[in-house]
Order: sequence, then structure tokens, then C-alpha cells
Amino acid sequence: MATSSPTSPTSLSAPHAPATRVAVIGGGASGVLTAINLLTIPGGEQVAVTIHEASGILGRGIAYGTCDPRHLLNVRARHMSAWTDVPSDLLEWAARTGRDVDPQGFLPRRDFAAYLQDTLASVADHRLTVRAGRVDDIVPLDGGGYEVHASGTVSVTDSVVLAYGNQEPRALVVDGDVLPPASWHVANPWDLAALHLLPGDSTAVFVGTGLTAIDTAITFLEEHPSRRVVMVSRHGFLPETHVGQQSTAWVSPTITGPLDADRLAAFFGEQVVAAQAQGVDWRAVVDGLRPQTQAAWQLLDLDERRRFLEKHARHWEVRRHRMAPEVAARLEDYQAEGRLVVLAGGVHRVVDRGERCEVHIGQGHAPVVADALVNCTGPSTDISRSGDPLLLALRERGIASPDPLCLGLSTTTDGALLDPHGQLVAGFYAVGPPRKGTLWESTAIPEIRTQAAEVARAQVALLPLRVFATGR
Repeated sequence: MATSSPTSPTSLSAPHAPATRVAVIGGGASGVLTAINLLTIPGGEQVAVTIHEASGILGRGIAYGTCDPRHLLNVRARHMSAWTDVPSDLLEWAARTGRDVDPQGFLPRRDFAAYLQDTLASVADHRLTVRAGRVDDIVPLDGGGYEVHASGTVSVTDSVVLAYGNQEPRALVVDGDVLPPASWHVANPWDLAALHLLPGDSTAVFVGTGLTAIDTAITFLEEHPSRRVVMVSRHGFLPETHVGQQSTAWVSPTITGPLDADRLAAFFGEQVVAAQAQGVDWRAVVDGLRPQTQAAWQLLDLDERRRFLEKHARHWEVRRHRMAPEVAARLEDYQAEGRLVVLAGGVHRVVDRGERCEVHIGQGHAPVVADALVNCTGPSTDISRSGDPLLLALRERGIASPDPLCLGLSTTTDGALLDPHGQLVAGFYAVGPPRKGTLWESTAIPEIRTQAAEVARAQVALLPLRVFATGR
């Protein structure tokens, strides 16, 4: 889908003014899933939806914007439907469009973007408008509603859904200082043009060993067989690998309170041991715990959530967010060829050597002279440090505030925004990664599609009140 709505906004004018107007800020997966639910929910015939997407291209965002077919989803196709009640929808779409229909397989990320675009187009009607341009302010109106300011235009809405997805990576800090700009400093791992221009025999240090670093390494290494990557992180953990789907599932007991971070980690370990005794792989334990993850997070108080992040989160995440087997096989080949090295210890010092840099890593590792230092530390979550104009404006207006752990926005468990005083902000919601601080599990499609459906239901529930208030 391109920079306008499926047909021109003027030709799509509804015969009657809508009872409620919803502005969705962000046109990646979170925004598109929100729009799909708003357009299809029973009773939502009077809901008009405007998606504001800076690029004008929907369904992509950071997660699915790649054009490299070697970048695969890290969730099996059978779990990636846009619909909570139609789990086969993605597979049916894949069959219709001539793609792989293996329910246990891992589709290219770019294919999932196409699926989101096609799914939205299939439900779009006169109620949908897509506006290209970055939203830089949202202004409350006397009597309710908001003005949305985007690229020199102003529109009015009754409700706002912040679905901006993941932010750019946080700035690299080395030895207490933010790493300054340099020709060899690639601050954004998705700046593939900068990597493409590097010599064919170049060495790059990737700071981070997660899924973003892996995708970027695949593109970088596959372009030239003489290139080399050194990945470094504090622990040096790569994501674990998916294995062939087991027929045996594992259902853990319900987690109850009181609960602390260490006890939660111990519970997981106990379940792994119990499963192994029955011949069940630990992956089934992780997958079986997923429905309980958000509830368990709610049982931890703030100090225990902080302790979990400091002590246990990385150990959980490398097991929870696993690699497709094909991706893991590529990495093994790179390592066997000596083209990929993974080190623990973090970056301690970086010395500018003009067009190159010298990177000092942990203890016991020789310095690496690199043509590029690439920031693959993952998305920034602290909105108090964000340079995004909209988030700055919302903070200054007292509309948005960071959650206490700076993992996203302060919200209720059902996605309503909370101001800096903990009060509800009328007509403001969040979907997807911005809710990580409240829910922890909030970045994968199964959770995002559920959130999108909940927000849509909330809008329909408000319709009688808005019809009464406006007479529309």
C-alpha cells in the first residue's frame, strides 16, 4: 500500500459524518492491525480511521521493512495470523499468493509486510484514510478530541492510538560517554546503504547479539565472501534456535503470588527439569508459559521487575525470541568459516583511527581494528531520552510519560495512556511495544493483535456516548 488510502480520500467521503474518528499514529504492524480491527469490529460501522505513517508505506516499520528474503520471521507461520480467531489466515494468504504454506515454517519478513498490506486492503472502505507524513504534535481541544499536526497539515480526531512500534537504537555509550559521529560509526543497523559501501574485505564490530544483529550480519556477510563480523555483548548470548515442532506440549501450573524475580526464574527452571524428565524439550516450557507471562509480570512489584531486568531478562529473552533453523544454520557456517566471532564482555574503549576504529572488548580479547562499528543494541525504549518530535511534544503537554522502568509509555493494562500524575488521558491509547513496561510481553504479533482488538472494542463501547454528545 502506497502513500494514500486505497482510493482517494475525497472519493471516499462517507455519506454521513462518522460517530467517532480514530487517528492511528504509525503504519507498521501495530498500526495496521489496529486499523484492521477498527474497520471490522461488529458495531464499528460509524468508526472512521486515519493512519498517519511518516513514510506513507504501510505494514513495514522496522520489523518488516527489510527487502532481504534471507531475513526470516522468528515465529512459525501458523502463529502469525492477523486475526485472533482465524489462525490459518496467513497460511491461506500464502497459498493464494504462491508462497510457502508450511505451518511450521518461517516466512521472510518482507512477505509478512505484504500480508499485512493485503489484509488491510481487503477490509478498507470509505472509513479509512492514510496520510503520509510524520506527526509532530497532538493538541487537546476544548470540549474533547484532538488536533493532529503532521507535515504542515492539521486534522481533528476523537481518539488517538499510539502505534509507533520500535524506536531507533539508543545511542552507544562507551566508557561513560556517548560515542560521537564518525565515518566508521553506523548508529542505525538498518542503514544498509552505509554497510553496503564498505569494502568487500572489511571487518565490522556489531555491538549486540540479538535478532537485529543477526539479520544485519546476514546481509553484510552475504554481500562479500571476504567480510568478517565480530559480535559483542555483555553476555555474548545468541538467541536460541527453534527445532522441529514437537508433538508434546507442556502446561505449567498457574503462577500465583506473592512473587519475586528470583522465584519466577526458579519456577521456570523447575518446569524445565520436570519437562525433561518426561522427555519434553525446554522450548515447550517457554511456549507453554507465554499465556501467563503478562500475568506473572503484574505479580512483580516495581523493585522485583527491576531485579528481573538486571538479573534474568537476557536469559529469558534468548530462549523466548528464538532464531529460525535456517538462520541458525547460516550463523554456524559463518562461524565455521571464521567469518563470524561472538564475544562476551562488552565494548570498553573505542579509539578513532581515521577511516577505521580500534575496538577494545572485555577482558582477554585482543583489540579489533574495524572498518565499522554498528549499533545493534536494540530499540530505544526510554521516551524521556527520545528525540522524536511527537514524543517530546506529548511529554511537554503532560499527555504522555515514561513507565517507571523506562520500557515505554505509562499505560493501564488495557492500553489507556496515563499522564505524569497517573491519571487517565481521555481518548488516548497505545498498542504494541510502547506497552512493554506495563505488560512485558508486548512486542510479538500474537500479543499485538490481541491489544488491537481490545482497543477497537473500547472505541465501539464509547460510541453511544459520542453519538449522544455530538448528535451525529
